[in-house]
This record gives sequence, structure tokens and C-alpha cells, in this order.
Amino acid sequence: MKILVIGGGMGGTIFANHLARRLPHEIKVGKIQITMLSASHEHVYQPGWLYVAMGRVTPDELVREQASLLESGIEFHVDPVEEFHLAENHVKCKSGKVHEYDLIVISTGSRPTPETIPGLRENSIHCYTADDALNFFRQLSTFKGGRIVIAVGLPHKCPMIPLEITFAIHDFIKDRGLLDKTEFYYTYPIGRVHSLENVAKWAAPEFDRMGIQYETLFNMKEVDGKNAAVLSEEGGTVKYDLLVAVPPHKGQEVIEKNGLGENGWIPTNRNSLHMEGEYGKNVLVLGDTTNIPISKAGSTAHYEAEVAAENVAALIKIGCPVREYDGKVFCFIEAGKDRATYASFNYKTPPQPKAPTSAVHAFKMAYNQLYWATARGLL
Repeated sequence: MKILVIGGGMGGTIFANHLARRLPHEIKVGKIQITMLSASHEHVYQPGWLYVAMGRVTPDELVREQASLLESGIEFHVDPVEEFHLAENHVKCKSGKVHEYDLIVISTGSRPTPETIPGLRENSIHCYTADDALNFFRQLSTFKGGRIVIAVGLPHKCPMIPLEITFAIHDFIKDRGLLDKTEFYYTYPIGRVHSLENVAKWAAPEFDRMGIQYETLFNMKEVDGKNAAVLSEEGGTVKYDLLVAVPPHKGQEVIEKNGLGENGWIPTNRNSLHMEGEYGKNVLVLGDTTNIPISKAGSTAHYEAEVAAENVAALIKIGCPVREYDGKVFCFIEAGKDRATYASFNYKTPPQPKAPTSAVHAFKMAYNQLYWATARGLL
């Protein structure tokens, strides 16, 4: 049986490693072949870009060689897929090579798209890549005072980043002694400060306590760089001295170009994680690539990958899957430089954030290092 994993991010890596650990004998005797195709030889711990933006880690601390994270029985190639031929059970890569499969796992991730809002890319800072995070740190380090606007687009990658980045900037400015010279203004597209109701109920009083102003029902229409203003679809205008963006994002272009899903999100069964439609029986979709209406978070990909790997292993060993994905997500919420809380939820149970503590922050810092063991399938 040929199993093809498309994407070397968190979802694809955890799936491949968990599956390989469950099927060592089948791989050894050649009954199972696991092949991973990635667009890069590097694996990036993406949540770490926030810490780069705050000057607390350097980009190289967040990167490992993808091959070093994979079980020895997994065949790995840096050769991005350009064409999906699901009816014929094969893909064609950039090199021209064709890979056939019996089962394909698509976990290609997503990309920020600030260009979809006129003026946003040119006039704001964000922290979704190494270069952008370093630029963020430089601009924040030279900020002399004024109004910092945090403008959020939907949908955005990582559900907690709008809150985390706001709290982190507040502490950064406080440490620089500029709190009395700085005004913080946060905008959010819906009628509360976060998409998750209970998270919003927790966050709004935190904003109030810290003196962070906020405006909801503010959907970015365009950024007027000449006049340093963000304009909303609702007709509002917010002036800024430094504009921090949480830009909207989409799935990868290869998904759109192959007609697999609008905006790069593949229609996916929320419990089985199979692609919906005619060819879904042997297509699994993980992480940011799904259109499941839950948080686009690393933990989402993690839990989905574990369920998918367990089911594929069970299918091979006993002939049927054994689990359903229940929508489980776990997100740390950094509430500054030395406090954090978390949100844990699933399809049926909403999150209930607690008061931030230094202990949860310390655990988050530890997890930043433990992540590499998680990717290996060891945790």
C-alpha cells in the first residue's frame, strides 16, 4: 500500500511519524510505503515568530531539517506537488515526477494574504514569516510613541494571535518606558473582541485593565498610507502611527489551482477527515487545508493527524477505522511576557479561559522546546 503525504508541516509530519511508529513491521517487509513530498527541506515552528517579533528568540531557533524529524522508514522528497489527479490516484511534482498512491494525505497549510486588503501589505507589520517578524521587532524597537493600531482580518491563522500580539506589544512598550506616550487601539471584525465568545468575555476586561481601547464590527476595507489611516467596510476610520496587522489568510494556491476547494480550503468531513466528494474515500485532509469551521491552529493539525494515523493503521491491521475527530483544539494564550492562560475546546465544549499565571507561561516556554519531540511523534 502506497501512502503519500503532501506537506511537511505539523499535520503531515505528525501523521507520517505516528503512522510509521504504528506499522514498523509492515514498513520493514514492504507491505506499506510512506512517502512525503514537501516544498521545503526546512520545518518551521510557526508559533515562534511572535517571540522573534518581541526580540526574545532568533529565527534559527525555530527551524530544523525536515528529514531529521522523520522516522527512518519514511521516504522524503523536496519536490512540491503542482497537479493533483485524484481520479487516477497520482500527483505530478514540480520536477515532473509522478507519484502514485493508494491513500493520499493533503496537509499543505495556509498563507497570509495581506494583499487582499489594499494598502495593508505596504503600510503594516505582521509576524508570519522570519523576515516579517524581524522587521516587526526593528519597527517596535524604534517606536517613539503615538497610537499603535492592531487591525485584524478574517479568517486569520492562529486563533489567539490577535490577543497575544496585543498583550505582548503592551509589555514591550511598558519595558521601554513608553507606556505614558503610547495609545493602544484594537479592532476586530465581529461584534466582540474575539471570535470565541468565552475568550472574548475573558479578554475584554483584560483590555480594560490595561487601558487598551477596542472597536468591534470593524472590517478592514483599505489602508490609506498617505494619511496613516485604516478604513472599514462599515464607514469608520482609525488613524495610526504604527499599524500592526493580523492579515486574512487562505489555503495554498496549489489547492485553488487544482480546483480542490475555494480559497484553498478542501471540503472535509469534520469527523472522518476524508475529503468530501467522489474521490474522498482515499483522500485525507489535515490542518489548515481543511474547510472545517474550527480554529486554524497547530494543535488542530496535531490532533487531526493523530486521529488520522490511528485510523489508517487500524484500517490496515483490522480493516476499519477506530476513531472520529471530535474537534479538539488546545491553544496557549500569552497574556504578556510572563503570564499566560489557555483555551481547550472541541465541537461540543466551548473554551473556558482562566486567569493568566506565570506557571502556564513557563509551560508554554517549555513546550516551545518540546515541540520538536511532538513533531517526531514522541509526545
